Amino acid sequence: MSQSAPQSGPDLSAYPGGEALYRLRHSAAHILATAVTELFPDVRVAGGPPIDGGFYYDFAKPTPFAPEDLERIEAKMREIVAADQPFVAGEMTREAAHAHWEQQGEKYKLHFLSQIPAGAAVTTYQNGPFLDLCRGPHVASTGAVKAFKLTHIAGAYWLGSERNEMLQRIYGTAFATEDELTAHLARIEEALKRDHRRLGRELDLFSIHEEVGPGLVHWHPRLGMVRHVLETFWKDEHLKAGYQLVYTPHIASEKLYEISGHLQNYADIMYSPMQVDEQAHRAKPMNCSNHIMIYNSRKHSYRELPLRFAELGTVYRYERSGVLHGMERVRGFTQDDSHIFCTPDQLQSEIEGILELMDLLLTTCGYEYRCYLATRPADKYLGSDAEWEFATNALRQALETRGLPFEVDEGGGAFYAPKIDVKLRDALGREWQCPTIQVDLNLPKRFGVYYTGPDGQDHEVIMLHRALYGSLERFVGIFIEHTGGEFPVWCAPVQTLVLPVHAKALDYAQSTVAALKAAGVRAEVDSRDEKLGAKIRDAELQKVPYMLVVGPRDAEAGTVSPRRKGVGDLGAMPLADFIARIQSDITTRAR
Repeated sequence: MSQSAPQSGPDLSAYPGGEALYRLRHSAAHILATAVTELFPDVRVAGGPPIDGGFYYDFAKPTPFAPEDLERIEAKMREIVAADQPFVAGEMTREAAHAHWEQQGEKYKLHFLSQIPAGAAVTTYQNGPFLDLCRGPHVASTGAVKAFKLTHIAGAYWLGSERNEMLQRIYGTAFATEDELTAHLARIEEALKRDHRRLGRELDLFSIHEEVGPGLVHWHPRLGMVRHVLETFWKDEHLKAGYQLVYTPHIASEKLYEISGHLQNYADIMYSPMQVDEQAHRAKPMNCSNHIMIYNSRKHSYRELPLRFAELGTVYRYERSGVLHGMERVRGFTQDDSHIFCTPDQLQSEIEGILELMDLLLTTCGYEYRCYLATRPADKYLGSDAEWEFATNALRQALETRGLPFEVDEGGGAFYAPKIDVKLRDALGREWQCPTIQVDLNLPKRFGVYYTGPDGQDHEVIMLHRALYGSLERFVGIFIEHTGGEFPVWCAPVQTLVLPVHAKALDYAQSTVAALKAAGVRAEVDSRDEKLGAKIRDAELQKVPYMLVVGPRDAEAGTVSPRRKGVGDLGAMPLADFIARIQSDITTRAR
Protein backbone atom coordinates (compact mmCIF):
# COMPACT_ATOMS: atom_id res chain seq x y z
CA MET A 1 0.00 0.00 0.00
CA SER A 2 1.52 3.30 -1.02
CA GLN A 3 -0.54 5.74 1.05
CA SER A 4 -2.47 5.63 4.30
CA ALA A 5 -5.67 7.05 2.82
CA PRO A 6 -6.62 4.84 -0.12
CA GLN A 7 -9.93 6.55 -0.75
CA SER A 8 -8.33 9.71 -2.21
CA GLY A 9 -5.94 9.80 -5.14
CA PRO A 10 -2.36 11.04 -4.75
CA ASP A 11 -1.28 14.41 -6.13
CA LEU A 12 0.97 13.26 -8.95
CA SER A 13 1.63 16.79 -10.21
CA ALA A 14 3.84 17.45 -7.17
CA TYR A 15 6.02 14.36 -7.66
CA PRO A 16 9.56 15.17 -8.92
CA GLY A 17 9.83 13.64 -12.37
CA GLY A 18 6.09 13.59 -13.01
CA GLU A 19 3.36 10.98 -13.18
CA ALA A 20 5.19 8.44 -15.34
CA LEU A 21 8.07 8.18 -12.88
CA TYR A 22 5.62 8.01 -9.96
CA ARG A 23 3.83 5.07 -11.59
CA LEU A 24 7.11 3.31 -12.26
CA ARG A 25 8.40 3.67 -8.69
CA HIS A 26 5.03 2.86 -7.17
CA SER A 27 5.03 -0.36 -9.17
CA ALA A 28 8.62 -1.10 -8.13
CA ALA A 29 7.55 -0.82 -4.47
CA HIS A 30 4.86 -3.48 -5.07
CA ILE A 31 7.37 -5.71 -6.84
CA LEU A 32 9.67 -5.32 -3.83
CA ALA A 33 6.86 -6.34 -1.46
CA THR A 34 6.00 -9.30 -3.71
CA ALA A 35 9.60 -10.50 -3.66
CA VAL A 36 9.98 -10.12 0.09
CA THR A 37 6.75 -11.97 0.91
CA GLU A 38 7.75 -14.84 -1.37
CA LEU A 39 11.27 -15.11 0.06
CA PHE A 40 10.34 -14.51 3.71
CA PRO A 41 6.86 -15.90 4.47
CA ASP A 42 7.11 -14.78 8.11
CA VAL A 43 7.16 -11.06 7.28
CA ARG A 44 4.21 -8.71 7.71
CA VAL A 45 3.90 -5.84 5.27
CA ALA A 46 3.09 -2.27 6.19
CA GLY A 47 3.29 0.39 3.47
CA GLY A 48 5.64 1.75 0.87
CA PRO A 49 5.23 4.86 -1.27
CA PRO A 50 7.28 6.45 -4.03
CA ILE A 51 9.50 9.14 -2.51
CA ASP A 52 11.76 11.80 -3.96
CA GLY A 53 14.57 9.81 -5.59
CA GLY A 54 13.04 6.35 -5.31
CA PHE A 55 10.72 4.22 -3.18
CA TYR A 56 10.64 2.11 -0.04
CA TYR A 57 8.52 -0.52 1.68
CA ASP A 58 8.25 -1.22 5.42
CA PHE A 59 8.18 -4.73 6.85
CA ALA A 60 7.92 -6.39 10.25
CA LYS A 61 10.26 -9.38 10.43
CA PRO A 62 11.21 -11.47 13.49
CA THR A 63 14.91 -11.24 12.60
CA PRO A 64 16.63 -8.32 10.86
CA PHE A 65 17.29 -8.30 7.14
CA ALA A 66 20.98 -8.76 6.41
CA PRO A 67 22.80 -6.70 3.75
CA GLU A 68 23.20 -9.82 1.61
CA ASP A 69 19.41 -10.25 1.65
CA LEU A 70 19.17 -7.25 -0.68
CA GLU A 71 20.88 -9.29 -3.42
CA ARG A 72 18.41 -12.16 -2.99
CA ILE A 73 15.44 -9.81 -2.97
CA GLU A 74 16.67 -7.93 -6.03
CA ALA A 75 17.18 -11.20 -7.91
CA LYS A 76 13.64 -12.26 -7.05
CA MET A 77 12.35 -8.87 -8.21
CA ARG A 78 14.02 -9.46 -11.59
CA GLU A 79 12.21 -12.81 -11.85
CA ILE A 80 8.91 -11.02 -11.18
CA VAL A 81 9.76 -8.40 -13.79
CA ALA A 82 10.59 -11.13 -16.31
CA ALA A 83 7.24 -12.79 -15.55
CA ASP A 84 5.51 -9.59 -16.75
CA GLN A 85 2.70 -9.88 -14.20
CA PRO A 86 -0.16 -7.46 -14.90
CA PHE A 87 -1.15 -4.93 -12.22
CA VAL A 88 -4.87 -5.55 -11.78
CA ALA A 89 -7.07 -2.95 -10.06
CA GLY A 90 -9.99 -4.15 -7.98
CA GLU A 91 -12.47 -3.30 -5.22
CA MET A 92 -13.54 -5.24 -2.13
CA THR A 93 -16.24 -4.82 0.42
CA ARG A 94 -14.97 -3.63 3.76
CA GLU A 95 -16.00 -6.93 5.33
CA ALA A 96 -14.20 -9.04 2.71
CA ALA A 97 -11.07 -6.91 2.98
CA HIS A 98 -11.07 -7.19 6.77
CA ALA A 99 -11.53 -10.97 6.64
CA HIS A 100 -8.75 -11.34 4.04
CA TRP A 101 -6.04 -9.43 5.91
CA GLU A 102 -7.13 -10.67 9.32
CA GLN A 103 -6.76 -14.25 8.11
CA GLN A 104 -3.23 -13.42 6.92
CA GLY A 105 -2.33 -11.73 10.21
CA GLU A 106 -1.61 -8.45 8.44
CA LYS A 107 -2.37 -6.02 11.29
CA TYR A 108 -0.80 -3.09 9.46
CA LYS A 109 -3.16 -3.53 6.52
CA LEU A 110 -6.06 -3.71 8.98
CA HIS A 111 -4.96 -0.36 10.38
CA PHE A 112 -4.92 1.20 6.89
CA LEU A 113 -8.32 -0.34 6.22
CA SER A 114 -9.69 1.30 9.37
CA GLN A 115 -8.57 4.71 8.08
CA ILE A 116 -10.82 4.52 5.01
CA PRO A 117 -14.00 6.55 5.71
CA ALA A 118 -17.28 4.70 5.86
CA GLY A 119 -18.88 4.50 2.46
CA ALA A 120 -15.61 4.99 0.55
CA ALA A 121 -14.44 2.30 -1.86
CA VAL A 122 -11.83 -0.19 -0.69
CA THR A 123 -9.51 -0.34 -3.68
CA THR A 124 -6.79 -2.92 -4.30
CA TYR A 125 -4.06 -3.81 -6.77
CA GLN A 126 -2.72 -7.28 -7.42
CA ASN A 127 0.29 -8.59 -9.29
CA GLY A 128 0.97 -12.32 -9.18
CA PRO A 129 0.20 -13.60 -5.66
CA PHE A 130 0.57 -10.18 -3.98
CA LEU A 131 -2.65 -8.30 -3.17
CA ASP A 132 -2.34 -4.84 -1.61
CA LEU A 133 -4.65 -2.13 -0.36
CA CYS A 134 -3.85 0.57 -2.88
CA ARG A 135 -5.38 3.42 -4.86
CA GLY A 136 -2.75 3.31 -7.64
CA PRO A 137 -1.73 4.27 -10.19
CA HIS A 138 0.65 1.67 -11.63
CA VAL A 139 2.27 0.74 -14.90
CA ALA A 140 0.44 -1.92 -16.91
CA SER A 141 2.63 -4.83 -15.80
CA THR A 142 5.81 -5.68 -13.91
CA GLY A 143 7.72 -6.06 -17.18
CA ALA A 144 7.81 -2.26 -17.55
CA VAL A 145 10.06 -1.92 -14.47
CA LYS A 146 13.52 -2.80 -15.73
CA ALA A 147 15.97 -0.16 -14.46
CA PHE A 148 15.89 -0.47 -10.66
CA LYS A 149 18.22 -0.99 -7.73
CA LEU A 150 17.77 -1.68 -4.01
CA THR A 151 20.03 0.67 -2.08
CA HIS A 152 19.90 0.07 1.67
CA ILE A 153 18.01 -1.06 4.78
CA ALA A 154 17.02 1.22 7.66
CA GLY A 155 14.83 1.19 10.73
CA ALA A 156 11.53 3.10 10.76
CA TYR A 157 8.99 3.49 13.54
CA TRP A 158 5.48 2.34 12.62
CA LEU A 159 3.49 5.46 11.66
CA GLY A 160 6.60 7.53 12.41
CA SER A 161 6.05 7.47 16.18
CA GLU A 162 8.77 6.49 18.65
CA ARG A 163 6.03 5.01 20.82
CA ASN A 164 5.44 2.32 18.19
CA GLU A 165 7.52 -0.68 17.23
CA MET A 166 10.46 -0.43 14.89
CA LEU A 167 9.92 -1.78 11.37
CA GLN A 168 12.54 -2.52 8.73
CA ARG A 169 12.53 -0.28 5.70
CA ILE A 170 14.04 -1.36 2.39
CA TYR A 171 14.91 1.52 0.07
CA GLY A 172 15.32 1.36 -3.68
CA THR A 173 15.18 3.49 -6.77
CA ALA A 174 13.89 3.04 -10.31
CA PHE A 175 14.16 4.96 -13.56
CA ALA A 176 12.83 4.69 -17.07
CA THR A 177 16.26 3.80 -18.51
CA GLU A 178 19.48 2.14 -17.37
CA ASP A 179 21.44 5.28 -18.25
CA GLU A 180 19.32 7.36 -15.86
CA LEU A 181 19.71 4.72 -13.16
CA THR A 182 23.48 4.59 -13.63
CA ALA A 183 23.75 8.37 -13.39
CA HIS A 184 21.60 8.39 -10.25
CA LEU A 185 23.67 5.68 -8.57
CA ALA A 186 26.82 7.65 -9.40
CA ARG A 187 25.30 10.67 -7.66
CA ILE A 188 24.51 8.51 -4.63
CA GLU A 189 28.11 7.26 -4.55
CA GLU A 190 29.37 10.83 -4.75
CA ALA A 191 26.97 11.87 -1.99
CA LEU A 192 28.35 9.09 0.23
CA LYS A 193 31.89 10.39 -0.36
CA ARG A 194 30.72 13.90 0.56
CA ASP A 195 28.63 12.85 3.58
CA HIS A 196 29.49 15.44 6.22
CA ARG A 197 29.50 12.81 8.96
CA ARG A 198 32.14 10.81 7.12
CA LEU A 199 34.21 13.90 6.28
CA GLY A 200 33.78 15.10 9.85
CA ARG A 201 35.69 12.04 11.04
CA GLU A 202 38.27 12.00 8.24
CA LEU A 203 39.09 15.71 8.49
CA ASP A 204 38.68 15.99 12.28
CA LEU A 205 35.91 18.61 11.99
CA PHE A 206 33.27 17.80 14.62
CA SER A 207 31.95 15.11 16.93
CA ILE A 208 28.81 14.16 18.84
CA HIS A 209 29.13 12.27 22.12
CA GLU A 210 26.68 9.95 23.85
CA GLU A 211 28.07 11.09 27.21
CA VAL A 212 26.91 14.63 26.40
CA GLY A 213 23.74 13.78 24.49
CA PRO A 214 22.51 13.15 20.95
CA GLY A 215 22.07 16.09 18.63
CA LEU A 216 24.63 18.26 20.47
CA VAL A 217 27.57 19.15 18.23
CA HIS A 218 31.19 19.69 19.31
CA TRP A 219 33.06 21.88 16.83
CA HIS A 220 36.72 20.85 16.58
CA PRO A 221 39.41 23.51 15.98
CA ARG A 222 39.46 23.23 12.19
CA LEU A 223 35.72 23.52 11.75
CA GLY A 224 35.70 26.09 14.53
CA MET A 225 37.86 28.27 12.29
CA VAL A 226 35.44 27.81 9.36
CA ARG A 227 32.61 28.88 11.67
CA HIS A 228 34.60 31.88 12.90
CA VAL A 229 35.20 33.08 9.34
CA LEU A 230 31.55 32.60 8.35
CA GLU A 231 30.39 34.40 11.51
CA THR A 232 32.83 37.29 10.93
CA PHE A 233 31.65 37.63 7.34
CA TRP A 234 28.04 37.59 8.58
CA LYS A 235 28.65 40.19 11.29
CA ASP A 236 30.61 42.54 9.01
CA GLU A 237 27.94 42.50 6.30
CA HIS A 238 25.11 42.94 8.81
CA LEU A 239 26.81 45.94 10.39
CA LYS A 240 27.26 47.45 6.93
CA ALA A 241 23.52 46.89 6.31
CA GLY A 242 22.50 48.77 9.43
CA TYR A 243 21.87 45.89 11.82
CA GLN A 244 22.69 46.13 15.52
CA LEU A 245 24.18 43.11 17.29
CA VAL A 246 22.41 41.84 20.40
CA TYR A 247 22.95 38.95 22.80
CA THR A 248 20.24 37.26 24.84
CA PRO A 249 20.12 34.57 27.58
CA HIS A 250 19.94 30.84 26.87
CA ILE A 251 17.08 30.27 29.35
CA ALA A 252 13.95 32.20 30.25
CA SER A 253 10.99 31.97 32.56
CA GLU A 254 7.98 30.08 31.26
CA LYS A 255 6.09 33.38 31.59
CA LEU A 256 7.85 34.60 28.45
CA TYR A 257 6.76 31.56 26.44
CA GLU A 258 3.20 31.76 27.77
CA ILE A 259 2.94 35.29 26.39
CA SER A 260 4.56 34.32 23.07
CA GLY A 261 2.39 31.23 22.66
CA HIS A 262 5.39 28.93 22.28
CA LEU A 263 4.44 27.02 25.44
CA GLN A 264 0.95 26.35 24.10
CA ASN A 265 1.98 25.55 20.53
CA TYR A 266 5.53 24.15 20.73
CA ALA A 267 5.83 22.49 24.15
CA ASP A 268 6.52 19.13 22.48
CA ILE A 269 9.81 20.45 21.01
CA MET A 270 10.85 22.39 24.13
CA TYR A 271 13.11 20.93 26.79
CA SER A 272 11.54 20.07 30.14
CA PRO A 273 11.28 22.92 32.67
CA MET A 274 13.92 23.58 35.31
CA GLN A 275 13.06 25.24 38.61
CA VAL A 276 14.86 28.53 39.30
CA ASP A 277 13.78 30.40 42.44
CA GLU A 278 10.53 28.41 42.44
CA GLN A 279 9.78 29.61 38.92
CA ALA A 280 9.80 27.23 35.94
CA HIS A 281 12.35 28.14 33.27
CA ARG A 282 12.99 26.66 29.82
CA ALA A 283 15.98 26.47 27.51
CA LYS A 284 15.08 28.93 24.79
CA PRO A 285 13.70 27.38 21.59
CA MET A 286 13.61 30.68 19.63
CA ASN A 287 15.20 34.13 19.87
CA CYS A 288 12.24 36.26 18.77
CA SER A 289 10.67 36.85 22.19
CA ASN A 290 13.99 38.01 23.63
CA HIS A 291 14.45 40.52 20.84
CA ILE A 292 10.98 41.88 21.56
CA MET A 293 12.02 42.30 25.20
CA ILE A 294 14.92 44.49 24.06
CA TYR A 295 12.61 46.53 21.82
CA ASN A 296 9.97 46.92 24.53
CA SER A 297 12.50 48.03 27.16
CA ARG A 298 11.67 51.60 26.14
CA LYS A 299 9.31 53.50 23.85
CA HIS A 300 10.26 54.12 20.23
CA SER A 301 9.34 56.84 17.79
CA TYR A 302 8.64 56.28 14.12
CA ARG A 303 11.80 58.34 13.50
CA GLU A 304 13.93 55.50 14.98
CA LEU A 305 12.50 52.82 12.69
CA PRO A 306 13.46 50.54 11.18
CA LEU A 307 15.35 48.85 14.02
CA ARG A 308 17.27 45.75 12.97
CA PHE A 309 18.43 43.42 15.75
CA ALA A 310 20.79 40.59 14.80
CA GLU A 311 22.03 37.72 16.94
CA LEU A 312 23.94 34.50 16.44
CA GLY A 313 21.70 33.01 19.09
CA THR A 314 21.95 29.42 20.33
CA VAL A 315 18.61 27.67 20.89
CA TYR A 316 17.54 24.21 22.01
CA ARG A 317 14.75 22.06 20.62
CA TYR A 318 13.89 18.50 21.52
CA GLU A 319 13.97 16.75 18.17
CA ARG A 320 13.05 13.06 18.15
CA SER A 321 16.08 10.80 18.14
CA GLY A 322 14.92 9.11 14.93
CA VAL A 323 15.28 12.33 12.89
CA LEU A 324 18.67 13.48 14.22
CA HIS A 325 21.28 13.54 11.46
CA GLY A 326 24.83 14.69 12.10
CA MET A 327 25.00 18.48 11.99
CA GLU A 328 22.00 18.80 9.72
CA ARG A 329 19.30 17.89 12.28
CA VAL A 330 20.30 18.61 15.87
CA ARG A 331 18.94 19.60 19.27
CA GLY A 332 21.21 22.54 20.02
CA PHE A 333 22.00 25.00 17.26
CA THR A 334 22.91 28.61 16.58
CA GLN A 335 20.50 30.58 14.41
CA ASP A 336 21.70 33.61 12.50
CA ASP A 337 18.57 35.26 13.72
CA SER A 338 17.42 38.82 13.06
CA HIS A 339 14.23 40.71 13.77
CA ILE A 340 13.31 43.95 12.09
CA PHE A 341 10.80 46.37 13.62
CA CYS A 342 9.41 48.77 11.04
CA THR A 343 6.39 50.77 9.89
CA PRO A 344 4.02 49.49 7.20
CA ASP A 345 5.53 51.93 4.69
CA GLN A 346 8.99 50.46 5.28
CA LEU A 347 8.04 46.80 4.98
CA GLN A 348 8.71 46.18 1.29
CA SER A 349 12.06 47.99 1.23
CA GLU A 350 13.16 46.05 4.32
CA ILE A 351 12.33 42.75 2.61
CA GLU A 352 14.30 43.88 -0.45
CA GLY A 353 17.28 44.63 1.81
CA ILE A 354 17.07 41.17 3.33
CA LEU A 355 17.01 39.57 -0.11
CA GLU A 356 20.05 41.58 -1.18
CA LEU A 357 22.00 40.56 1.91
CA MET A 358 20.90 36.93 1.50
CA ASP A 359 22.10 36.89 -2.10
CA LEU A 360 25.53 38.13 -1.03
CA LEU A 361 25.91 35.46 1.65
CA LEU A 362 24.67 32.55 -0.48
CA THR A 363 26.46 33.37 -3.73
CA THR A 364 29.73 34.00 -1.89
CA CYS A 365 29.44 30.45 -0.54
CA GLY A 366 28.87 29.18 -4.08
CA TYR A 367 25.13 28.44 -4.02
CA GLU A 368 22.37 28.87 -6.51
CA TYR A 369 18.97 29.09 -4.87
CA ARG A 370 15.22 29.17 -5.46
CA CYS A 371 12.58 31.18 -3.60
CA TYR A 372 9.11 30.02 -2.59
CA LEU A 373 6.34 32.41 -1.50
CA ALA A 374 4.30 30.59 1.16
CA THR A 375 0.80 32.03 1.50
CA ARG A 376 -1.96 31.89 4.13
CA PRO A 377 -3.08 28.44 5.30
CA ALA A 378 -6.63 27.55 4.28
CA ASP A 379 -7.95 26.93 7.78
CA LYS A 380 -6.07 27.84 10.95
CA TYR A 381 -4.37 31.24 10.90
CA LEU A 382 -4.04 34.37 13.00
CA GLY A 383 -4.69 37.90 11.83
CA SER A 384 -7.22 39.40 9.45
CA ASP A 385 -7.48 38.67 5.74
CA ALA A 386 -6.45 42.27 5.06
CA GLU A 387 -3.28 41.87 7.13
CA TRP A 388 -2.37 38.65 5.32
CA GLU A 389 -2.96 40.26 1.94
CA PHE A 390 -0.82 43.28 2.85
CA ALA A 391 2.05 41.15 4.17
CA THR A 392 1.94 38.65 1.30
CA ASN A 393 1.89 41.42 -1.32
CA ALA A 394 4.92 43.05 0.30
CA LEU A 395 6.85 39.76 0.07
CA ARG A 396 5.72 39.22 -3.53
CA GLN A 397 6.59 42.74 -4.65
CA ALA A 398 10.03 42.57 -3.02
CA LEU A 399 10.80 39.36 -4.92
CA GLU A 400 9.61 40.92 -8.17
CA THR A 401 11.56 44.14 -7.59
CA ARG A 402 14.71 42.14 -6.95
CA GLY A 403 14.03 40.14 -10.11
CA LEU A 404 14.10 36.82 -8.27
CA PRO A 405 12.18 33.92 -9.82
CA PHE A 406 9.86 32.27 -7.31
CA GLU A 407 7.13 29.69 -6.98
CA VAL A 408 3.97 30.17 -4.94
CA ASP A 409 3.47 27.63 -2.16
CA GLU A 410 -0.30 28.01 -1.72
CA GLY A 411 -1.29 27.61 1.92
CA GLY A 412 2.31 26.90 2.95
CA GLY A 413 2.66 29.83 5.33
CA ALA A 414 2.91 29.43 9.10
CA PHE A 415 -0.31 30.00 11.03
CA TYR A 416 1.08 33.38 12.14
CA ALA A 417 2.90 34.57 9.01
CA PRO A 418 3.30 34.46 5.25
CA LYS A 419 6.92 33.86 4.34
CA ILE A 420 9.60 33.43 1.74
CA ASP A 421 11.36 30.07 2.02
CA VAL A 422 14.65 29.68 0.17
CA LYS A 423 16.16 26.39 -0.99
CA LEU A 424 19.86 26.11 -1.79
CA ARG A 425 21.02 23.90 -4.62
CA ASP A 426 24.27 22.12 -3.80
CA ALA A 427 27.00 20.73 -6.05
CA LEU A 428 25.05 17.46 -6.47
CA GLY A 429 21.84 19.25 -7.47
CA ARG A 430 20.11 18.58 -4.14
CA GLU A 431 17.89 21.25 -2.59
CA TRP A 432 18.15 22.29 1.06
CA GLN A 433 15.77 24.55 2.97
CA CYS A 434 17.84 27.16 4.84
CA PRO A 435 16.95 30.87 4.69
CA THR A 436 13.48 32.08 5.61
CA ILE A 437 11.83 35.51 5.80
CA GLN A 438 8.54 35.89 7.72
CA VAL A 439 6.14 38.77 8.35
CA ASP A 440 4.83 38.08 11.87
CA LEU A 441 1.14 38.86 12.43
CA ASN A 442 1.07 37.32 15.92
CA LEU A 443 3.83 38.35 18.32
CA PRO A 444 3.44 42.16 18.01
CA LYS A 445 -0.14 41.75 19.23
CA ARG A 446 0.76 39.32 22.03
CA PHE A 447 3.55 41.52 23.38
CA GLY A 448 2.08 44.93 22.58
CA VAL A 449 4.91 46.04 20.29
CA TYR A 450 4.26 49.66 19.34
CA TYR A 451 5.89 52.81 18.04
CA THR A 452 4.77 56.40 18.42
CA GLY A 453 3.61 57.75 15.08
CA PRO A 454 3.68 61.32 13.68
CA ASP A 455 0.20 61.75 15.21
CA GLY A 456 1.55 61.10 18.71
CA GLN A 457 -0.45 57.87 18.97
CA ASP A 458 0.75 54.29 19.44
CA HIS A 459 0.79 52.11 16.30
CA GLU A 460 1.48 48.40 16.07
CA VAL A 461 4.93 47.60 14.72
CA ILE A 462 5.45 45.43 11.66
CA MET A 463 7.84 42.64 12.70
CA LEU A 464 10.01 40.62 10.34
CA HIS A 465 11.73 37.36 11.32
CA ARG A 466 14.61 36.26 9.13
CA ALA A 467 17.47 33.77 9.14
CA LEU A 468 19.86 33.66 6.20
CA TYR A 469 22.23 30.82 7.05
CA GLY A 470 19.28 29.23 8.85
CA SER A 471 21.38 27.63 11.55
CA LEU A 472 25.16 27.43 11.58
CA GLU A 473 25.14 23.71 12.29
CA ARG A 474 22.86 22.86 9.38
CA PHE A 475 24.40 25.40 7.01
CA VAL A 476 27.95 24.22 7.69
CA GLY A 477 26.95 20.54 7.48
CA ILE A 478 25.48 21.24 4.04
CA PHE A 479 28.52 23.36 3.15
CA ILE A 480 30.85 20.45 3.95
CA GLU A 481 28.92 18.26 1.49
CA HIS A 482 28.63 21.04 -1.10
CA THR A 483 32.41 21.54 -1.13
CA GLY A 484 33.28 17.90 -0.40
CA GLY A 485 35.36 19.27 2.50
CA GLU A 486 37.43 21.38 0.09
CA PHE A 487 36.58 24.76 1.60
CA PRO A 488 37.31 27.84 -0.49
CA VAL A 489 40.62 29.48 0.37
CA TRP A 490 38.97 32.39 2.19
CA CYS A 491 37.33 30.15 4.79
CA ALA A 492 39.63 27.09 4.77
CA PRO A 493 40.87 26.26 8.28
CA VAL A 494 44.46 25.89 7.00
CA GLN A 495 45.02 27.93 3.85
CA THR A 496 48.66 27.01 3.24
CA LEU A 497 50.80 24.08 4.40
CA VAL A 498 54.55 24.56 4.06
CA LEU A 499 56.45 21.37 3.18
CA PRO A 500 60.25 21.40 3.70
CA VAL A 501 61.93 18.89 1.41
CA HIS A 502 64.27 17.86 4.25
CA ALA A 503 65.53 19.02 7.64
CA LYS A 504 67.98 21.56 6.17
CA ALA A 505 65.02 23.58 4.90
CA LEU A 506 63.07 23.50 8.19
CA ASP A 507 64.25 26.91 9.44
CA TYR A 508 63.23 28.53 6.13
CA ALA A 509 59.88 26.70 6.25
CA GLN A 510 59.21 28.10 9.72
CA SER A 511 60.19 31.64 8.70
CA THR A 512 57.90 31.28 5.65
CA VAL A 513 55.00 30.34 7.94
CA ALA A 514 55.78 33.36 10.12
CA ALA A 515 55.69 35.64 7.07
CA LEU A 516 52.40 34.13 5.90
CA LYS A 517 50.78 34.56 9.32
CA ALA A 518 51.99 38.16 9.48
CA ALA A 519 50.22 38.69 6.13
CA GLY A 520 46.96 37.30 7.54
CA VAL A 521 47.26 33.81 6.04
CA ARG A 522 46.42 30.72 8.10
CA ALA A 523 49.56 28.62 7.61
CA GLU A 524 51.25 25.61 9.19
CA VAL A 525 54.46 23.68 8.58
CA ASP A 526 54.68 19.91 8.16
CA SER A 527 57.89 19.23 10.07
CA ARG A 528 57.55 15.46 10.13
CA ASP A 529 60.50 13.32 9.09
CA GLU A 530 58.63 11.98 6.04
CA LYS A 531 59.35 11.92 2.34
CA LEU A 532 58.02 14.85 0.34
CA GLY A 533 55.61 12.62 -1.60
CA ALA A 534 54.01 11.40 1.61
CA LYS A 535 53.63 14.97 2.87
CA ILE A 536 51.99 16.06 -0.40
CA ARG A 537 49.64 13.07 -0.33
CA ASP A 538 48.61 13.77 3.27
CA ALA A 539 48.02 17.45 2.51
CA GLU A 540 45.82 16.44 -0.43
CA LEU A 541 43.83 14.11 1.82
CA GLN A 542 43.37 16.96 4.33
CA LYS A 543 42.16 19.13 1.42
CA VAL A 544 44.54 22.03 2.12
CA PRO A 545 44.15 24.57 -0.73
CA TYR A 546 47.84 25.47 -1.12
CA MET A 547 51.08 23.63 -0.39
CA LEU A 548 54.42 25.41 -0.48
CA VAL A 549 57.37 23.14 -1.19
CA VAL A 550 60.62 24.70 0.05
CA GLY A 551 64.26 23.54 -0.05
CA PRO A 552 67.76 24.98 0.54
CA ARG A 553 67.79 26.74 -2.86
CA ASP A 554 64.47 28.43 -2.03
CA ALA A 555 65.99 29.61 1.25
CA GLU A 556 68.86 31.22 -0.64
CA ALA A 557 66.62 32.80 -3.29
CA GLY A 558 63.63 33.69 -1.07
CA THR A 559 61.30 31.67 -3.28
CA VAL A 560 58.61 29.02 -2.79
CA SER A 561 57.12 26.37 -5.08
CA PRO A 562 53.31 26.43 -4.63
CA ARG A 563 51.03 23.51 -5.43
CA ARG A 564 47.30 24.25 -5.76
CA LYS A 565 44.94 21.43 -4.81
CA GLY A 566 43.22 20.15 -7.92
CA VAL A 567 45.60 22.08 -10.19
CA GLY A 568 49.13 20.96 -9.33
CA ASP A 569 52.53 22.64 -9.42
CA LEU A 570 52.38 26.40 -10.11
CA GLY A 571 56.14 26.83 -10.51
CA ALA A 572 58.69 28.60 -8.33
CA MET A 573 57.97 32.24 -7.43
CA PRO A 574 59.11 34.83 -4.87
CA LEU A 575 57.38 34.44 -1.52
CA ALA A 576 56.01 37.98 -1.85
CA ASP A 577 54.28 37.04 -5.12
CA PHE A 578 52.62 34.03 -3.52
CA ILE A 579 51.46 36.13 -0.58
CA ALA A 580 49.88 38.61 -2.99
CA ARG A 581 48.16 35.74 -4.83
CA ILE A 582 46.65 34.11 -1.76
CA GLN A 583 45.66 37.46 -0.24
CA SER A 584 43.70 38.13 -3.42
CA ASP A 585 41.93 34.77 -3.02
CA ILE A 586 41.05 35.68 0.55
CA THR A 587 39.93 39.29 0.10
CA THR A 588 37.84 38.56 -3.00
CA ARG A 589 36.47 35.37 -1.39
CA ALA A 590 37.25 33.54 -4.63
CA ARG A 591 35.56 30.19 -5.13
